[in-house]
Amino acid sequence: MSASVILLVVLAYFAVLLGIAWYTSRGATDETFYIGQKKSNWFLVAYGMIGTSLSGVTFMSVPGEVDAKGFAYLQVVVGYFIGYLVVAFVLLPLYYRLNLTSIYSYLQTRFGPVTYKTGASFFILSRTLGASIRIYLVLMVLQHFLLDGLHIPFAVSVVVILLMILLYTFNGGVKTIVWTDTLQTTGMILALLLTLYLIHQELDYSFGQMWTAISERGYTKVWQTDNWLAGNFFLKQVIGGAFVTITMTGLDQEMMQKNISVKTLGESQKNMLFFSLILVLVNLLFLILGAALYVYLQQKGLAAPAKTDETFSMVALQHLPPVAGLIFILGLVSALFPSADGALTALTSSVCIDILGLKERDDLSVAQKSRTRKTVHLGITLLFVWLILLYQQIIQASVISTILKVAGYTYGPLLGLFAFGILTTRHTRERLVPVVCVLSPVLCYLLSENAARLLGGYTFGFELLALNGLLTFAGLWLISIKEGGE
Repeated sequence: MSASVILLVVLAYFAVLLGIAWYTSRGATDETFYIGQKKSNWFLVAYGMIGTSLSGVTFMSVPGEVDAKGFAYLQVVVGYFIGYLVVAFVLLPLYYRLNLTSIYSYLQTRFGPVTYKTGASFFILSRTLGASIRIYLVLMVLQHFLLDGLHIPFAVSVVVILLMILLYTFNGGVKTIVWTDTLQTTGMILALLLTLYLIHQELDYSFGQMWTAISERGYTKVWQTDNWLAGNFFLKQVIGGAFVTITMTGLDQEMMQKNISVKTLGESQKNMLFFSLILVLVNLLFLILGAALYVYLQQKGLAAPAKTDETFSMVALQHLPPVAGLIFILGLVSALFPSADGALTALTSSVCIDILGLKERDDLSVAQKSRTRKTVHLGITLLFVWLILLYQQIIQASVISTILKVAGYTYGPLLGLFAFGILTTRHTRERLVPVVCVLSPVLCYLLSENAARLLGGYTFGFELLALNGLLTFAGLWLISIKEGGE
């Protein structure tokens, strides 16, 4: 299928998103933008969050790693499920009891303005880096397989796609992305299922025969129990996965902004539980897809790409029937948009509410607040454009995972701040809170880099996030005073 036809289909897809945005943003206010006036349907929120959680990186990376790691990623997914239970029954009740628009407002209520802005700043930094890198990775694939063939420069692609996303989130905010994410999640899951079907057709396998072929090659192995020092040891993966969920969902404004837009706590908890179950199933399907891709390559006598992230794209765009290329591109675009639209909306909300304090500014009119919010939204979009173009110049594929890991360090202080607030009644010496929150990730980085030498070959996995939170917690304790103390 020609690049021009694929591009026309992608533009038609975007036109549908714009139609949804127009419909959902009629009569929109800033409250609609921030939390959808707390009228979001719990089922739509749960379903749409699948697309937000499974970014374009997941869309390409999870299937690509199956040849080397089998289904070991399910260890992390089990941890995710445990973490979602904590979010549903510990954090969501707190957010609803305080009737929060920004979840970081809790830190002001519990500690004070310095801690509040410190927590919000760490979220803004982490989400800006993480989201822009994820968008960059997907755009590079689209550029290589689609837009280069149409002689469209990368810079033009970046500007156009980010402005497209800006257009459909500009007014409706959360209310709009609850609906658009539903469409995009559907697109991603359909791409996954249709590609699986096409592989079965090409190999003339029944589903039972495909599962047998996958099992015989050892891809279905899940639990890694041999070496507790290794980073993929099952207990590390499960515990680490739980903390990843608690921090990157429960303490992340982008993810929670949609959850607290549901009218009642009970419906929001129902949304979280349904979402967690579906996410486990979808991750399993991505692993099955990855195994099927490698079975296809082996049966056809084809060499796997050097970069595992390119396995899905190579098979879909170069070896399966032409319709598979269209399906892959639509699935990839469906994975891209939720990574960007939710991030733009959440970052705009956090800057406006947490940093600028717009909701408390009685000296500004409603129109002035709205103009400020739109200016911030545009500014963050332009920041994303600049960062993505910068990544093109400085990032090599071998260090992308490292940059994502660095971005992940910033969630550790958030974990420590919220845990200290919830689990203790002590107060902090606020001026020292930023110092603790900066030192904790630095210490974690130093320990991670030297762990093998200092700890007898020990390798950190996802549990480094929990350690980061623990160090922050310990640092806050050291600078704390008892309630009512001096």
